[in-house]
Amino acid sequence: MSDTATDTIAAISTPPGRGGIGIVRLSGPQSASIALQLVRPHQPLEHARARLADVLDAEDTEAARTPSARIDEALVTFFAAPNSYTAEDLVEIAAHGSPVVLELLLRRALDCGARLAEPGEFTQRAFLAGRLDLTQAEAVRDLIDAQTLTQARQAASQLGGALSHRVAPVKQSLMELIALLEAGIDFAEDDIDVAPQAEIARRIDETMPPLAALEVSFARGRIVHDGLTLAIVGRPNVGKSSLFNRLVERDRAIVTATPGTTRDLVTERISLGGIPIELVDTAGLREGAREALEEAEQLGIRRSHEALADAALVLIVLDATQPSMEDERRLLAAVEGRPAIVAINKSDLVKCEAEAVHAAESSLRGFPSLPTSALTGQGIGALRDRILSLATGGASAEPGMLTNLRQHQAVTTALAALTDAAKANAGGIPHEMILLDLYRALWALDSLTGQTTPDDILNLIFSAFCIGK
Repeated sequence: MSDTATDTIAAISTPPGRGGIGIVRLSGPQSASIALQLVRPHQPLEHARARLADVLDAEDTEAARTPSARIDEALVTFFAAPNSYTAEDLVEIAAHGSPVVLELLLRRALDCGARLAEPGEFTQRAFLAGRLDLTQAEAVRDLIDAQTLTQARQAASQLGGALSHRVAPVKQSLMELIALLEAGIDFAEDDIDVAPQAEIARRIDETMPPLAALEVSFARGRIVHDGLTLAIVGRPNVGKSSLFNRLVERDRAIVTATPGTTRDLVTERISLGGIPIELVDTAGLREGAREALEEAEQLGIRRSHEALADAALVLIVLDATQPSMEDERRLLAAVEGRPAIVAINKSDLVKCEAEAVHAAESSLRGFPSLPTSALTGQGIGALRDRILSLATGGASAEPGMLTNLRQHQAVTTALAALTDAAKANAGGIPHEMILLDLYRALWALDSLTGQTTPDDILNLIFSAFCIGK
């Protein structure tokens, strides 16, 4: 990122390609004057008012006055500093979404003295101006990247300051305790004990539960933010692809009665409870007599094992009409200790669900199981619920969740520092040493919202944004 915020930056803020509307955004002290060289508004620019304007195709001022100089119409909105997204003068030119017109506007803006914005530079300027804290700035990117409504809602909650609001009371308590200990050190010569050991312990104990609850929220927040992968595995012809199609709700994978139809991985992303889950349909696993299998099927089995190893969740499919086999027992043993579900498929072909479960229960090794039928849809709703429960680990949604590793590390560092402070206080360590731990906790929380975040971390965060935001 540029070290100066005194220059004017410009970028196309809408996705590449053709569209109904395309927006060129400028921010900086010359935004309005540059914009007036690109467009001819029908009325003078006024803060927060959209003005109809002609997009000019002429290079010189005299030619720009002629009607033929107009190449497009646009709506131009001017936001005067500090009442804009970046807290600077900001102009947005919304023209028709022709890439040719947008490129013309951008190229002419650069010719008139603007600089091409770097990825995330508009939002970084908003952060540096105090319009957003770092968790809110990250939420801007998350909102743009959201693929489900739940992700968008979570990002909007973060953008509204939900996480900052959860951290603020803890930071306030920490600062009050630090001030108390600092005062005690200042008045040490007067033998005034303004911070008894029991009082310090009480205050530290009060700050830890809210942080511990925040740390736990990462389990669900990370999954909502990133999603996860579920591999569907089992022997050939047990109905893996049929179950895959049922979960996807369309015929995505080819299904035939011939075992070994699926030779390669088939993937599709779905949303369960707002959580993005990538389903991976795998080739049927059969370990015996590999040399008797075609080369394509051997490669498919190898990729199935790789998908099984990489997946966060595993759905093992058994056939309710067939007794369990050694291949399945080995598969269940391989995923023991991992989040896994057993679907006993083709349960519509047996007399009752209990019989379907009983046929396989000797090999389940304690995994939760449920009868399903990819043909009739029986048990599919329960299977979706079970996958969602396993994905979230039972963690419920709440406002202000931690959504990325940086945020989680900041909170765990603060908790560790407070734990050290509590131990030091219990051991009668001088207040000067306890203060070191308390400041470490405070700095960790400051880094969460961005008050003490180093420039290199800021640059890394904002470089992940798209240009124009």
